[in-house]
Amino acid sequence: MIRLRSEHDERLVELADRILAAWRGYSDPEAFIFAETDGEPHNTITPIARMRDGQFELDLVLRNNITTEEHPMGVYHPHKELHHIKKENIGLIEVMGLAVLPARLKGEMAKLAQVLAEGGDPAGDPDLEKHAEWAKELCSRYSFTRENADGILQKEIGAVFARVLEHAGVYKCDEQGRAAFLRFIESVR
Repeated sequence: MIRLRSEHDERLVELADRILAAWRGYSDPEAFIFAETDGEPHNTITPIARMRDGQFELDLVLRNNITTEEHPMGVYHPHKELHHIKKENIGLIEVMGLAVLPARLKGEMAKLAQVLAEGGDPAGDPDLEKHAEWAKELCSRYSFTRENADGILQKEIGAVFARVLEHAGVYKCDEQGRAAFLRFIESVR
């Protein structure tokens, strides 16, 4: 994400437009960023605008929708092993640091908490079978009871959601990701 601030909205918009134009045409194969493949464009920006302390502030979230055989919904989309919790696209709310989880989880997690507290197997329940592998892994780390099951599941949903967000960013927060991000920034003229 790129954050721009200015007291002058026209200058901010001009710079944001320059960044968008650069990003739409930007490729960096070393970072697995391709502006387009087979004529399909991949790069766009999600803007988040606000007024803060008397200045215009604009966050530009760099997005890329490239897909692969391994990740047919998108390389920077929640990966298949996490779909039991979050299959939907990462949106503005998540980018801003908040979690919006699917409504279906409320009922599923209540039912899963009960099954785990009773020592049952969610694999036999059509509503819960998608959570069976995850539940098996959780049972290897926790002893579920009626008193603790809801709390454990809430904590572990948060951990899964954090993994979802790891896949969402085009640039990772590591040395390689920062170097790749700087290559893009240096390309903006």
